[in-house]
Amino acid sequence: MMWKAPTILVGIVLLLLALGIVMLASASSVKGGDAHKDPQYFLRRQLLFLSAALIAGVAASSLDYHWWQKWWVPITLLAIGVLVIVLIPHIGSKIGGSRRWLKLGPVSVQPSEFAKFAVVVALGAWIAKAGNKMGTFREGILKPGLLLVAMLGLVFLEPDFGTTILLASVGGVILYVGGSPPLWLGIGAFTGLCGFALAVLKDPVRMGRILAFLMPDKYPAAAYQLGQSEDAFTLGGVWGVGLGESIQKHFYLPEAHTDFILAIVGEELGLIATTIVLLLFAGLFICGMMISFRAPDTFGRLLGFGLTLMIVVQAAINVGVVTGCLPTKGLPLPFISYGGSSLVVSMVNIGVLINIARQGLEAGADRSIGIRDRARWL
Repeated sequence: MMWKAPTILVGIVLLLLALGIVMLASASSVKGGDAHKDPQYFLRRQLLFLSAALIAGVAASSLDYHWWQKWWVPITLLAIGVLVIVLIPHIGSKIGGSRRWLKLGPVSVQPSEFAKFAVVVALGAWIAKAGNKMGTFREGILKPGLLLVAMLGLVFLEPDFGTTILLASVGGVILYVGGSPPLWLGIGAFTGLCGFALAVLKDPVRMGRILAFLMPDKYPAAAYQLGQSEDAFTLGGVWGVGLGESIQKHFYLPEAHTDFILAIVGEELGLIATTIVLLLFAGLFICGMMISFRAPDTFGRLLGFGLTLMIVVQAAINVGVVTGCLPTKGLPLPFISYGGSSLVVSMVNIGVLINIARQGLEAGADRSIGIRDRARWL
């Protein structure tokens, strides 16, 4: 029954949040004590972020999702504006060679996180407006493509290659299911991949990560973090070494509380806990798809589909990186990694999904998706 999907979705998210807080308390204690003289420094901040995220999620669940459709143009312009601002020297904070953060008092916000939400809203609203015209080059490729390329270009310039890949992948899939011509989408994807590959070849840091991924023995320095992550899973085995007993968080794994927190889950709680995390994200995907398929209109279906995909694809990329299946990229694990911007936006995504589910129930949405519009749902 339809009411089960949002209920299970909320349960899954609460489990992921609980695990995230528990693991952050363990994974960040060493770095917090060393850098801030307070082992619970990152935990306290994350609890504040979580409070803000829960408020934002509840607010989003109470707001009619058609509001996002009505205001998609200002939302898109705002997203583009903050992505431009973060690139301005002395305004955007530069950390580790990337300019991705805006300092707002005691906290830093990451505009690319807002861009993830804005891309889904903008493409969903455009497709709903274009209708059958999405099959044409002008309405289905040129106009939405320019919008997507503008977002991708600004994120790429930070540089943030991981988020660029995420936005391009999810945006391309949304356009496909929305009815854009597959041939032109393929041409655009191929062109983008060629440009991306050329940029990687000219970037020593990113190229080093690719080479370290392909030939870790020849590039041990660049492959260090990935090797330590794999060691964490090996040490953990099936049952783990015990909560709080991680060895790798003691200066061996640099990003233990952020991008590589799943490795600490694997080390301390073992393969069993890691598998549970994967199953939870799989469950989130299924619930999100059920909600989007039963939304009462085209925009609701595309919005729910895109938001679900954005969370799950990001999680899949993070899992691929920490397990050595993908080159290293700076993408957090949703709901679990440390970080306020990612947590707040992820909870807003869930809130919007809940609102879509509620309106789908109220409207008694037709389950035969694909009859009322051109979207490729079947």
